[in-house]
Amino acid sequence: MSAARDLPAHPSLDSLRKQAKRLARDAAAGNGDAIARIRAQLPHAALPLSNRDAQFVIAREYGFAGWPALTAEVENRLGHGLDRAAADARVAIHNADHDRLRALLGEYPALASWRDDRGRTLLDATMSYAMDCSDAERERIYTRPVAAEMLIDAGAMVERTTWEQARKPGASGMLQVLAKKTAPPRSLDVLAALGDAAPVRARLDAAAPSPDDGEPDARFTLGNALMSACRFTHTAVALLLLERAIALDPELGRRIDRWQNREAFVAFLIRHPGALWHMRPETTLWQAFVELQLTDALDRNDLATFRGWLDDEPWVLDAPFTILQAELMLPACYEKDRGEFIRTLLDRDPAILHTQAPPTPRSSLIAQALSYGNVHLVPLLTRIWPLPNDLPHAAGVGDATAVARWFDAAGNPALGELAQHYPHSDPHFPRADLHWGPPTTQQTLDIALAWAVLNSHFEIATFLLERGANIDTDWATHEPASILHEAAIHGNLDAVTFLIDHGADLTMTDYRYRSNAEGWARYGSHDERMADVLASAAARARPRIER
Repeated sequence: MSAARDLPAHPSLDSLRKQAKRLARDAAAGNGDAIARIRAQLPHAALPLSNRDAQFVIAREYGFAGWPALTAEVENRLGHGLDRAAADARVAIHNADHDRLRALLGEYPALASWRDDRGRTLLDATMSYAMDCSDAERERIYTRPVAAEMLIDAGAMVERTTWEQARKPGASGMLQVLAKKTAPPRSLDVLAALGDAAPVRARLDAAAPSPDDGEPDARFTLGNALMSACRFTHTAVALLLLERAIALDPELGRRIDRWQNREAFVAFLIRHPGALWHMRPETTLWQAFVELQLTDALDRNDLATFRGWLDDEPWVLDAPFTILQAELMLPACYEKDRGEFIRTLLDRDPAILHTQAPPTPRSSLIAQALSYGNVHLVPLLTRIWPLPNDLPHAAGVGDATAVARWFDAAGNPALGELAQHYPHSDPHFPRADLHWGPPTTQQTLDIALAWAVLNSHFEIATFLLERGANIDTDWATHEPASILHEAAIHGNLDAVTFLIDHGADLTMTDYRYRSNAEGWARYGSHDERMADVLASAAARARPRIER
């Protein structure tokens, strides 16, 4: 074996990544030197070489055990020691490796107050990104209360946003950790979440909301607290808050009584904890309830009930509620058979169709539809929002001519300003959740590939693979996984077949569950047929070297 190469004094991760890609590309072209280098480090590696294996070879050539060790050394040399320790701490938090977290806090005390470039702390990493942690199993999966206690004990500040991160998804265990470690804020929504009626009643009596003190704010405060009590299934507190809300707004009581009754109203809210994030300030409690009824009908694929609520509550279609109209369409973008709900809403001529600058929820609806393989929804959505002129959207809708325009004659990406391409054009793209660094051309290529594959534009997908897109990218809709994971869990057999035929890594695991795509199919969507397809493909594939 040749001697290890010397790492430059000021190494570049971008340069090292390019070396790995060039090695894989040269080996695929039959270059003998490249193949010999690979065989020296991975004698039994299958060709064409995956990006992960190519990075492993480069790391070994520089004398490191693997790519993570190489990148850690690069970051240390560039003076990113604390940031690297924070990255290691995030991994330890995710893995519930409390010994490792304790050691890092001991070595780097400043981690307790460290913030990333978006102002997020390590305490934020112990909280859930999931919308619903209202049952014990989901909370176990998505939150890390022991790590939270360790960070607080080390000096991490519990801020108002920290309480919100526990309250909004209904993480009762995490909420109790915060209450044990620090005094809760005296806001009504947090007191309602904790569920003790006495301090809620005392807070109400001490500062009773009154129409004379600003009716919209008072109604919102009570409504948001009621939602919070229901989120945590505190029925008695919820009924107390509802009575106060009705005293402030008697019409609310009349509407509830015409529907059913007050106990049923609270019971309905409690049965739908995943939707009880918060009320919007411009929304009354009754309007929030109607929104939940509409969302529930969509989730159950009950189009008749959805139509009925729209017809009974025509205010939903009015100009002040264009945000609500957009958000009612968003869940339909995740499912294969919910297009009629969007059509039903648009057929009633909602104000959003006539708004010069229609609102967009935190997640772009067109991007969500393409991410979930629902390109058939795009003609409906473009009645409101224009289709962005970029590479990923062209690939997602199957416009081969538009895709080709983003490459030069030599086949290299010619994207111009990255900021005009998704995901870099979307300020709400979950870059931190995917652990993606600064914007790169590769990220744009990989999402274009994902959207082409998931929407069955396989000629475009092949075109993109030939021009540098990574079939084993760690893109996914929420946290690092792969295109194969997404195709598998959504039962997209054509996409799975394409990915298998083009050498996708069947052993690649996701960040949250450490499961391969077969596991996502078998245990995530309970799709035994899809799981068996992936298991058979894995059995046929040459075993990869265990590292």
